[in-house]
Amino acid sequence: MRVIERLKSTKKPLFSFEILPPLKGKSIQSIYDGIDPLMEFDPAFVNVTYHREEFIYKKREKGYLEKIAIKKRPGTVGICAAIMNKYNIEAIPHLICGGFSKEETENALIDLNFLGIDNVLALRGDPIKTEPHFVPEKGGNRYAVDLVKQIVELNEGNYMDENIEKANPTNFSIGVAGYPEKHFESPNMKADVKRLKDKIDAGADYIVTQLFYDNQKFFSFVDACREAGIKAPIVPGIKPIESLRHITFLPKFFNIDLPSDLTDELEKCSSNDEVKVVGTEWAIQQTKELIEYGVPCLHFYTMGKSPTVSNIAKAIF
Repeated sequence: MRVIERLKSTKKPLFSFEILPPLKGKSIQSIYDGIDPLMEFDPAFVNVTYHREEFIYKKREKGYLEKIAIKKRPGTVGICAAIMNKYNIEAIPHLICGGFSKEETENALIDLNFLGIDNVLALRGDPIKTEPHFVPEKGGNRYAVDLVKQIVELNEGNYMDENIEKANPTNFSIGVAGYPEKHFESPNMKADVKRLKDKIDAGADYIVTQLFYDNQKFFSFVDACREAGIKAPIVPGIKPIESLRHITFLPKFFNIDLPSDLTDELEKCSSNDEVKVVGTEWAIQQTKELIEYGVPCLHFYTMGKSPTVSNIAKAIF
């Protein structure tokens, strides 16, 4: 079932979450172990991230350097198919611009369509570590809006090969990312919302936000979207803080702020267990306020770990 239909028809907030593919060489059982404890909350969908290839350079004879592509977390499409088969819930693969030509993207979409996967999250993706900024693949999509347009073309039965006649259209529901504290590359929030509107106008159905910890920033973001003419459902992304490392890592990596009330409590913690208690309680209060606000769904970033999210879900669902 297309996720947009669930979001528009629900009378109470849905529950969903995101998982990471296991590292290369690991079993899919780790995925099942993370999903099983959350099934009692009737998840509407599960997002599965995609991690593009990284590159390493190995020295060869005569001083030459050989560029070798490596993949740390393969398996997104296979995991989605396995989740849908095992749990009978919608699995949504992340589809990114980086590392794919448009032809490769079209082929990936065809595979997804054949597997009965009707939902995708269209993202530009991050630059690889050896790039100072994002560089699209030769012949690939530069921006998420370009990727959205390509998916819409397939939904209309228009393939890259113009010789294909009477092509069957796909039926993807397209999600895109939103940033309550703006994307770090945007000069300001107004410009960021404009880029988001471009994606919706191009054919995206709904928005899932990056994690945040200050609900007022989410409310302001929603207001800015509505004022810009964006009518699509906006799903808040929640990530409970679970370790001392998160206190510095999350603001730096995701370019977000932590509210002073939260950091005041976190600074009193001397162990990960104490941080987890504070982070869980903050997330419970945060999600309760979001429910009162009327969000269509609460989307949790589990990072493959379900106990904390399960405790939060028990308190709010």
